[in-house]
Amino acid sequence: MDEPTLSEHEGIRYLHFNTEWIQGAMEIAEPAKLVLEYTAQMMAWLLFVPPPREPQAIGVLGLGAGSLARFCLKQTNCTVVAVEWNPAVTAICQTWFKLPTSSRMLIAHEDAAQWVADPVQRGVCPVLMVDLYDAQAQGPVCDSVEFYRDCRAVLGERGVMVVNLFGNHDSFPRNMANIEAAFEGETALVLPEIDAGNRIVLAFRGMSPQVEPQLLLARAEEVERQYGLPARKWARSWLGLTRGTQD
Repeated sequence: MDEPTLSEHEGIRYLHFNTEWIQGAMEIAEPAKLVLEYTAQMMAWLLFVPPPREPQAIGVLGLGAGSLARFCLKQTNCTVVAVEWNPAVTAICQTWFKLPTSSRMLIAHEDAAQWVADPVQRGVCPVLMVDLYDAQAQGPVCDSVEFYRDCRAVLGERGVMVVNLFGNHDSFPRNMANIEAAFEGETALVLPEIDAGNRIVLAFRGMSPQVEPQLLLARAEEVERQYGLPARKWARSWLGLTRGTQD
């Protein structure tokens, strides 16, 4: 298993897997803040669906430094199910990244591909955030059509899968093709690539993200007010792409 290691700089604590690649980050003074831009973008599902209610949960494949789990626990009343194959990552998150011990925080130490393939998980997470990288961080470790089809099943009849990809890596077109095949032609939205190279993809099941521009902007204002996320920027980007122009 990859060995988790730490570094700190200017009040930010970083998680690595014994390489220079950053696997997650936390602002020490404000642990629930989403430090890395791509982690904030992974919350863009809030523009389209509300946080799930019991007995359903928010799913996180790949715990990393626990950023998404901490944010969701603080900002929503949802249960968060994190799937992390390496118990050492969980231990370091609890010790050094202030991952809360809570009845709403469930951690499964399993291979993510096996977890989503288990029929028991069908429909348990209408929101599923997928961020699965190894020590080299060059492409997702799970990216087959079968994997994404199983993720779609975890959503149930209606939901959103959010995936962290790298736009400038040769894995990107393969992942996009596999997501589109697994979701059987349903809509996928892609946020513009950020400076670090990440591209966040949202794939929808049983719903359409195509709404009136004013409704989307109004929802973005509400998400920005309630969660402190730059949602209007995301909405304008999508509306710009829809018009065939850059925002």
